[in-house]
Amino acid sequence: MSLFVEVALPVPMRQTFSYRVPKTYPSTPQIGVRVKVPFGRQQLIGLVTGITDTCSLAPKQIKSVLEFIDDKPLLPESLYKLTLWAARYYFCSQGQMLTQALPVALRKGLDAAPQKIQFWQLTEIGQNIAPEAVKRAPAQKKLLELLKPASLTQEEVISLDISKAALKALEDKGWVARHEKIAELNLDWRTTLEMDETPHKLNKEQAVAVATLNLQQGYHCTLLEGITGSGKTEVYLAVLEEILKQGKQALILVPEIGLTPQTINRFKRRFKVNVAILHSGLTDNQRLEAWRQARCGQAAIIIGTRSALFTPMAYPGIIILDEEHDSSFKQQEGVGYHARDLAVMRGHLESIPVILGTATPSLESLQNALSGRYHHLQLDERAGAAKKVRQGIIDIKNMPLKAGMSVPLLNEIRLHLDAGNQVLLFLNRRGFAPALLCHECGHLHECDRCDAFFTVHQSLGEICCHHCGNQYAIPKQCHKCGSTMLMGQGIGTEQLAEALQLEFPKHPVVRIDRDTTRLKGSLETHLNAIHKGEYKILVGTQMLAKGHHFPDVTLVGLLDVDGALFSADFRAPERFGQLYTQVAGRAGRASKPGTVLLQTHQSDNPILRDLLHRGYGEFARSQLKERQQALLPPAWHMVLVRAEAHLASDADNFLNAFAALLPQDKEFEVIGPMPAPLDKKAGKFRRQLLFQAKNRNRLQQEFERIHPLVEQLIEAKRCRWSLDRDPQDLL
Repeated sequence: MSLFVEVALPVPMRQTFSYRVPKTYPSTPQIGVRVKVPFGRQQLIGLVTGITDTCSLAPKQIKSVLEFIDDKPLLPESLYKLTLWAARYYFCSQGQMLTQALPVALRKGLDAAPQKIQFWQLTEIGQNIAPEAVKRAPAQKKLLELLKPASLTQEEVISLDISKAALKALEDKGWVARHEKIAELNLDWRTTLEMDETPHKLNKEQAVAVATLNLQQGYHCTLLEGITGSGKTEVYLAVLEEILKQGKQALILVPEIGLTPQTINRFKRRFKVNVAILHSGLTDNQRLEAWRQARCGQAAIIIGTRSALFTPMAYPGIIILDEEHDSSFKQQEGVGYHARDLAVMRGHLESIPVILGTATPSLESLQNALSGRYHHLQLDERAGAAKKVRQGIIDIKNMPLKAGMSVPLLNEIRLHLDAGNQVLLFLNRRGFAPALLCHECGHLHECDRCDAFFTVHQSLGEICCHHCGNQYAIPKQCHKCGSTMLMGQGIGTEQLAEALQLEFPKHPVVRIDRDTTRLKGSLETHLNAIHKGEYKILVGTQMLAKGHHFPDVTLVGLLDVDGALFSADFRAPERFGQLYTQVAGRAGRASKPGTVLLQTHQSDNPILRDLLHRGYGEFARSQLKERQQALLPPAWHMVLVRAEAHLASDADNFLNAFAALLPQDKEFEVIGPMPAPLDKKAGKFRRQLLFQAKNRNRLQQEFERIHPLVEQLIEAKRCRWSLDRDPQDLL
């Protein structure tokens, strides 16, 4: 009797594919193992999702599995269920979602079992050789001395900078032999948890939060809403201590790689346990090794960015999302999943608690907390001796500006620097200037592939489009009139840093944005230098706004907030509120009082006033009411269809045909098609269609009904289209 397997492959087609199990395969295959199969002219690696003894295809059409890579399922049942649920929720194929859950090295077919450790040992002959016998070869002599008392592993050979030539020479002489062994599983932390530092004394609010979290058993989701500097990490550490003592693992998700060094150090300082790290800055093999350690239980704490959500845990204990409001938890390319929503679902499937921590909760989480779906804990006082910050608005209407800075701001900077403190200036525009302007004819140099202006990068000597990556050398003459009078229009972080260095020559300036932190380890180097006080003035984009603790920063200045107040995106006020609160939270975190100054042309803007007078908590609650009145998320549920084509009419025709398939009534609204806020990008015209429903289940059902019909539309073949469930960005 023939056996067949259903295989989910990493292709956009929303179906599984049938393959025959070769007669030579010794046992019955298991669901969740990887297989290599022929697909068209290529070979792909997929996961088995079903096993049957019948197949509807004609015998000639059925191909056989080329190789079974695993004996046992790669993912535990809970994670396997999570990926299937996510594939349905985000309208993508099971294969796309399943492969999303695996490290790249496993997608390429590498072994999931722990790797063997290579080590070198002296042979019997080598033991009897005196190091002096090779005194004319100092590298060999050093190696013999090191190997006399003990063997050396591959890692030690690299870290001790041992010469490979010397190692080979001793191997050829028969004095040293190479061996392999499987790494021993060290699970001592599960029985005896060792601490490296004494926990800080918690204040009353923190103690109540920890006690509440420790009492709850099984799955529950808690929103921990604590103002910046209220000591949320201390609450995580106290809860974690209890979880680790029970012999269970913890998964901690952070929004940016930039936050991982700081978070890792806090956890490593407290607990003497193995910490696995997963983020895009690591090599494929490093990520695979961390994945293996988490899967077998050797790593007690797993810290990572968005994709670390799918890391299997042998002893699942808790999931913590720090800065849960952050938009980088939502994937923008490929499958647009949201790590926060999937983390809550994973906690549910594994019956473990989930903590969402933030000073500025997203309106989605806030609504769930206020409606009772999540537990809600609040920390309203700053931890330790930190004082409440002083806030002020500088109205810059009719005021002369020096590189974007007003005189009152410069005076305030001088005061804080003279007192020996650090100053942080925030400007969310990297580069030297946001546009290149001709002083004679007024022509602005625009990207030839996008509806956007080139940004000037003076230090690189180029103009660059931040949307498609298009770049050229800075032109000598205007493209329109030939004039040589070209100048940067507007201010970027590069220009701001230069101006500050000229204004305050005695105080070193550091700039932190994507341009200055491209090299591996450069962000950590900059942050360490800031903590040591080597830099007095910090200039940065939103990379500096997130979770960093700078005890000596007493003044924070926001240079250009007007752009954030006017936007085509309904989430703009919420984003601005979060950004302002997070940036302001970098001031006065230790015993020194902090000041936050905000430059604007819109000093009487109601959003600004509301935020400054009532704080983010009240501001967010009033924003939530506005969204409910306007029938916008999170009150209603939204899906965004994006289409792009070389001809705008092709994208429009497809979206019109798409809209015609959707219902329109009191509980289901269709908006568009309309041009995207950035109409043209990388040479293609972009259009979008929004539809939203009062009921999430109805949205799901309607979409599953029309999805097969959409794929058959003739218009669909003339453009590229994608779906974004619960979109975070309308650009």
